[in-house]
Amino acid sequence: MYLVYGMITIVIWSSTFAFSKVCLEAFTYPVLSMYRFIFAGLFMLVFAIVKKIGMPAKEDIPVYILSAVIGFSLYQIVFNKGIDMLTSATACIIIATTPVITAVFARILFGEKLRLGGWIGMMICFVGILVLMLWNGVFSINRGIFWMLGAAGMLAGYTLLQRKLTRRYTALQATAYSIIIGAVMLLFVMPFGGIEQAAHASLKVWLCTAYLGFVGSAVSYLCWSKALAVTDVTAKVSNLQFIQPILDMFWGFLLVAEVPTMDMYVGLVIVVAGLLVFNKSK
Repeated sequence: MYLVYGMITIVIWSSTFAFSKVCLEAFTYPVLSMYRFIFAGLFMLVFAIVKKIGMPAKEDIPVYILSAVIGFSLYQIVFNKGIDMLTSATACIIIATTPVITAVFARILFGEKLRLGGWIGMMICFVGILVLMLWNGVFSINRGIFWMLGAAGMLAGYTLLQRKLTRRYTALQATAYSIIIGAVMLLFVMPFGGIEQAAHASLKVWLCTAYLGFVGSAVSYLCWSKALAVTDVTAKVSNLQFIQPILDMFWGFLLVAEVPTMDMYVGLVIVVAGLLVFNKSK
């Protein structure tokens, strides 16, 4: 079942890059993050009340706050900053390195061993990222790549935290608590253009934002937590992200008419090859 829940998540997540590009035509990246999680938080709040999931244990509240910060409130601001500076396809290629970062974190925090093939896979992924920077023969430091790498690191940290939390809570509880806390944290953005930008946003932008909140956040993260809860190895779930860039190219072309360039194809092939090597070594 982890494969079903995981694939649902990946299909949804691959669409959020292109949907975010549409929304950033009207919203700044912090405001988009806030409205996206207002929708997601309200959805999860109603769902939590209907399901009567109760409250988390006091000793776990700090863990949920950390989960909300790195998985939602701060992550979304960093993610939207990166997507605002990159094409959706390039951003998705960078995010696809999350399984590698997750394994590194697991090595540092939990002492999980990483074989030689894993290190080789990581180096191949790094080469793929360099291709995106060096394709034109000049080292082009696109800050968006570093913002997106930061987002990938946060997503890796969130995955490990959710893996831990779903050992004590249901997937619904672990997701709902994190999203609701993250939504409340993002409300601080409201005075910084939230009202003015909302007044000028088109119906198309609002529909895309609602999709990002209800489906792209609430439903997808619920499925992600469920996948982590029913698997015996975290990597089995996180490694599904290597196919995300392929799906994203389809969404990018469909929604924002992004035509992949040769550097994207080459970078994608190298990164996916690195992820396959990494995955095979586990």
